[in-house]
Amino acid sequence: RSSDLANPHTSHCLGCGDIMISSMGDPSGNAKGGFILLDGKTFEVKGNWEKEGEAAPYGYDFWYQLRHNVMMSTEWGVPKVLARSFNPADVAAGHYGHSIHVWDWTTHTRIQTIDLGDDGSIPLEVRFLHNPDAAEGFVGCALGSSVFRFYKTEKGDWAAERVIKIPSKKVEGWMLPEMPSLITDILLSLDDRYMYFSNWLHGDIRQYDIKDTRHPKLVGQVWLGGSIVKGGPVTVVDDPEMNSQPDPLIMKGKRVQGAPQMIQLSLDGKRLYASTSLFSAWDKQFYPDMVKCGSVMLQIDVDTEKGGLKLNRDYFVDFGNEPDGPALAHEIRYPGGDCTSDIWV
Repeated sequence: RSSDLANPHTSHCLGCGDIMISSMGDPSGNAKGGFILLDGKTFEVKGNWEKEGEAAPYGYDFWYQLRHNVMMSTEWGVPKVLARSFNPADVAAGHYGHSIHVWDWTTHTRIQTIDLGDDGSIPLEVRFLHNPDAAEGFVGCALGSSVFRFYKTEKGDWAAERVIKIPSKKVEGWMLPEMPSLITDILLSLDDRYMYFSNWLHGDIRQYDIKDTRHPKLVGQVWLGGSIVKGGPVTVVDDPEMNSQPDPLIMKGKRVQGAPQMIQLSLDGKRLYASTSLFSAWDKQFYPDMVKCGSVMLQIDVDTEKGGLKLNRDYFVDFGNEPDGPALAHEIRYPGGDCTSDIWV
C-alpha cells in the first residue's frame, strides 16, 4: 500500500537487477498506471519507478528500449469496472483506455501521450522490435481490433499509425449486432520477421510478415475455437473475410471451449503455443462452458520460411482435471527468457 498501486500485470527484469511490475489501479479499484520496483534478490518492494505524480490515467503493459531512453505503456480500464464483466456502456462512459504513453527512461517521467482513437480502443500488449537499435514497435488494440505501429519521428517525438484492422462480423444471437475480433495478445519473433496475434472472440491466430513494418502482410492463419463456430448460438450474417463459419475444434475427443488468448513462441520460431483464458470475469461472460470444463493449451507448427500455421493435434494440455480445478490457465513463459519478456540493452 505504500506505493498506492494494485492490480499488477506485466513484469520485466531491469539491467540493474531489479524487477519492474506495471499496475492497473490503486487499492480502491480506481485506474492508475504506475510501476512497482522489487529487489531482484529479496523481492522486497523498493518503491515506485515513476516520479511522484507522474502515473498514467490507466495502466496495463509496458516495454522499454534503452538505446532510445524510452518506455511505452498501455491501457486497459478501471479495475473495479472491468472486473464486473464487459459492458459497452462503460466504454462510452470513459472507463476504458485508448492511448499509449511515452516515458523518459532516465527521468522516470511521462513525456507524451498518443491518443489512438476508436480504432485504438483498449490497447493491451505492446512490443518494441527486439533489435535494441530499433525505434519502432507495435501495440494490439483489443476492442478496436487493430494493430498500430508506433515510431520515433525525425523531430524526436513519437507517433503511431494503424497498420492492421480486423473487420468486425455482423452477427445474430450475440450481445451486439457486430462482433469485434478482440486482439488480446501480440508478439514478435526474435528475428523481428514475423508478428503473431490472437483474436479471442473470433477464434483465430494470425501470422504477419513484418519485413516492411508499415505494411504487414498476412501469411498464416489458424482457427482454434471461438464465438462464431458452426452449431453455436451465434450466426454470422455478414463477414467480409469468410464465406462460412469455422468448425468447432475437437482435440483428443474433447471440444475445446474458449479461443486462443495468450500466446508464446519458441526461441527458434517454429512452435507457437496458445492458452484460452483471458480474465475470469470475461471468461464467465463470453465462454461460460470453458469456465466449467477448464482451459487448454495448444501448439501450432510455424513455417518460418514462407509463413504458415498448422495445429499440432498431438499436443494438447487440458487444465480441466487439475487439482482444485477446473483451472483457467493464462500466461505462458519459458524459464530462461522468451519473445515477450527478453529485452536487449
